[in-house]
Amino acid sequence: MSSSRPNGTITAAVITVSDSCARGERTDLSGPAVAEALRKENFSVIGTEVVPDEQTAIQNSLAYWAREARFVVTTGGTGIAARDVTPEATLAVCDRLLEGIAERMRLEGSKKTPFAALSRGVCGLRGQTIILNLPGSPTGAVESLQAVIELIPHAVQLLAGNTSHDNTGSESKLKSSSSD
Repeated sequence: MSSSRPNGTITAAVITVSDSCARGERTDLSGPAVAEALRKENFSVIGTEVVPDEQTAIQNSLAYWAREARFVVTTGGTGIAARDVTPEATLAVCDRLLEGIAERMRLEGSKKTPFAALSRGVCGLRGQTIILNLPGSPTGAVESLQAVIELIPHAVQLLAGNTSHDNTGSESKLKSSSSD
């Protein structure tokens, strides 16, 4: 599995879940917006994919990209409509959940819109890969990612076995950014 590039950047993949984009009826705006946001945070985006709102297709894509990248992000399919099955697909492929990540996204989102509470997105772990569900709108997806992106490098380090708790790494960066 690719954990990071030689320069230390974390590998990432972005999966857009959308029937209309998968059929070519609509241009995917969310996936490219999320990929760009990840690049700005020095993640190495090694792949993108568009899949329909079908649980099996989502699960297959998640399983594939979890073998290739350390951070897999989905956009779309997290609402309450009948075809919104991204959380179910994610739960089916994850070994464990990171409930606090999804909670933080909804908390930050609720500061801008009450509709953030309707997101069912989850965050989980498959092996040493973090899988994160984001909403389908470009703005909602990027804002949700920005609410938690600072946590991801430290989480990846922990998954890789770096569990030391000295204040020279990510913890000190988090402390300094939260005190700004």
